Amino acid sequence: MAEIDRDILETQTGGDDALAREVLALFAGECRRLLPALTDPSLGAAGRADIAHTIRGAAAGLGALRVQRLAGEAEAGLCAGEAGAEAAVAALAGAMRAALAEIEA
Repeated sequence: MAEIDRDILETQTGGDDALAREVLALFAGECRRLLPALTDPSLGAAGRADIAHTIRGAAAGLGALRVQRLAGEAEAGLCAGEAGAEAAVAALAGAMRAALAEIEA
């Protein structure tokens, strides 16, 4: 499964390959920066929900659809204090790692 929808990325960047590479690099940097905080339960649910929200927006801008969907689920679960929120965060972290691997391949 492709983690980045290249058609969405192409639309968002107007077909500019250099811009697409720059957008992907920025997203990869955000993932690397935010992943440790997202998975750190000592930050509290509200802080981690904010991080998931940021990830969701970044993912939407380049077609990382699975990351976007899972970030929304993690954000909602953390905000609601749901018992399954940690599983949603773990799924999001896995999707972020997969997107990073695809970008860096």
